[in-house]
Amino acid sequence: MTGLRLAFSWLTVLPVRGPAEIDRRAAGRAIAAAPVAGVLLGASATAILWALTAAGTPTALAGLLAVGALAMGTRGMHLDGLADTADGLGCYGPPERARRIMKEGGIGPFGTAALLFAVLTQALAFAELAAAGLWAGVLLAVATGRVAAVLACVRAPAAPDTGFGTLVAATQRPLTAALWVAATLAAAALLPGAAPWHGPLAVAAALAGAALLTQHCVRRFEGLSGDVLGAAVEFATAATAVLLVLG
Repeated sequence: MTGLRLAFSWLTVLPVRGPAEIDRRAAGRAIAAAPVAGVLLGASATAILWALTAAGTPTALAGLLAVGALAMGTRGMHLDGLADTADGLGCYGPPERARRIMKEGGIGPFGTAALLFAVLTQALAFAELAAAGLWAGVLLAVATGRVAAVLACVRAPAAPDTGFGTLVAATQRPLTAALWVAATLAAAALLPGAAPWHGPLAVAAALAGAALLTQHCVRRFEGLSGDVLGAAVEFATAATAVLLVLG
C-alpha cells in the first residue's frame, strides 16, 4: 500500500500522505501503481465530460473543460513536463545545455506550442469520443498515459542532476510493464461501441510512440527525467484518444 499511497500523493491532488522517507524502492512501487491513479483520473474526467454534455454543454467546450479538470487533478505536472521537454528538444547545443533550459522554469516557444497542441488535441478528441458515445475511451486514454510512464522506467538510466529521474529510472521490472500493457490491451478489447481490435490497436500504437519519444529523449538528454515522464504521459494520452476517434 505504500507504493499506492505514494502514487496518489505524487500523481493526484488527493490529500493522501506518502511515506516520510522516499527511496528508490518506494518510488519504484509508486510508478508501478501509476496506472491505478490513471484509472481514477480517467474516471473523473469521463464523469465530468458526461455531466457537462448531459447538461447541454457543446462537446468541444465540454472536452476542453474535462482536460482542464484533468490538469488540475494532476497539478499540471505532466503538461509542465511536456513543455519543458519540448523546449529541451528544440534547443541547439550539448545535452547539458538542453537540461539547463529544461530546468529554467519558463516556457519557450517550443514548449508553448507543445502545450497548446496537447491540450487542444486531447480536448477535441475527448469531445469526439463523447459525441460517439465512447465514454470509456476517455478513461482508457488517461490510463494508457500512465502505463507509458511504467514502460519508460524499465531500463532507461537517470539523466545527470535530475532528482526525480534518479528516484524512478530503471526501477520497473519488464514483467511489471508487460502485465500492465497486457491488462490495458485486454481492457481496450472490451471497449463498448468499438470493434474488438480497434482499442488494442490504438493502445499499442500510442504506447509504441511514447516509447520511441522516451528513447529519443534519453539519447538527447543522456537519461530519463521527470519532465520526460510527463511528456510520455501526455503523448500517450493524446495519441490513444486520437486513434480511438480515427477508428
